[in-house]
Amino acid sequence: MSKITVSIVIPCFNEAAFIGKVLDNILAQDYPLSEIEVFVCDGGSTDNTRNIVKQYELAHTFIQLLDNPDKFVPHAINRALKVAQGEFMFLLGAHTLYPNNYISKLKKSAEVLDADLVGGALETKPRNDSMTAQGIAAVLSHPMGVGNATFRTGVKKVTAVDTVPFGCYRMSVFQRFGLFDERLIRNQDMEMSKRILNGGGKIFLVPGVKSIYYGRDTLEALWKNNFGNGKWVLLTAKFTNSLKSLSVRHFVPLFFVLYLLSILPAYFIFNPTLFAVYSFPFLIYFAIIIFASWYVSYVRKRWSIFIPTCLAFMTLHISYGLGSIVGILKVLLIRL
Repeated sequence: MSKITVSIVIPCFNEAAFIGKVLDNILAQDYPLSEIEVFVCDGGSTDNTRNIVKQYELAHTFIQLLDNPDKFVPHAINRALKVAQGEFMFLLGAHTLYPNNYISKLKKSAEVLDADLVGGALETKPRNDSMTAQGIAAVLSHPMGVGNATFRTGVKKVTAVDTVPFGCYRMSVFQRFGLFDERLIRNQDMEMSKRILNGGGKIFLVPGVKSIYYGRDTLEALWKNNFGNGKWVLLTAKFTNSLKSLSVRHFVPLFFVLYLLSILPAYFIFNPTLFAVYSFPFLIYFAIIIFASWYVSYVRKRWSIFIPTCLAFMTLHISYGLGSIVGILKVLLIRL
């Protein structure tokens, strides 16, 4: 009987549209399936997710459906880690697809690099053919949208980074640094990455392997998701009593939105000349958004996505910044 070397953990909730494709991806891997165990940790899905997973569970003994009554992602991961047997743990997303060499290449890279965590680039694709979905996917792959997040823009050589998506962890990481912080509904993987680095561990982004993530398809969904991300940036700092789990890029939208909110009061405070100078950065921002959206449309030869891309850029930045402001308010309330 083969030894289990790789444990795959997939937190999910209402992923009926994608979970079967993800499991098919795993079945198509070039890594020996006899050395893999898969835990799909479901947070009480109300669609057909559980029935789909149960069908795979019946057909493949190494796939197991785990209940996650706490519903949230860190609880799901920790529940699986407590029963996992592999030497490496892959944390995969439930609506992300992976190339056939994903497991074999990342596991080998972790061994060769003596790394604690490795991952590949994340390519964002539109969830459907709508112009809005395509604009959102473009924004989530553009430096103006995601800053210096190299895992989204990609690398040409092995690069030391601060975090990776859908990574391959050495199981010993969790013995050395502890499990995922269950107080963090979001950013739990980012906080774990910073804990690894702060403890002297190594994280690398590996070229030549990437996962495909399907972005939101409406501005409303983009707003909701990134508002939550922005809010949890501040709550992460609060719960961990440290800014070490965060990077500068996580705070840029906050300062940008605070600046935007100050423009109207500045109109009444400053004389016309000073107000013109004060509002000039916004004009520069707007010009950059226009140029970036034009360039995206030009490269993709789809001028119909120009306006949706402009709107997606602004939605991404403003929702994240407003979420961070709400996060500040929640931190203050927690202290009270």
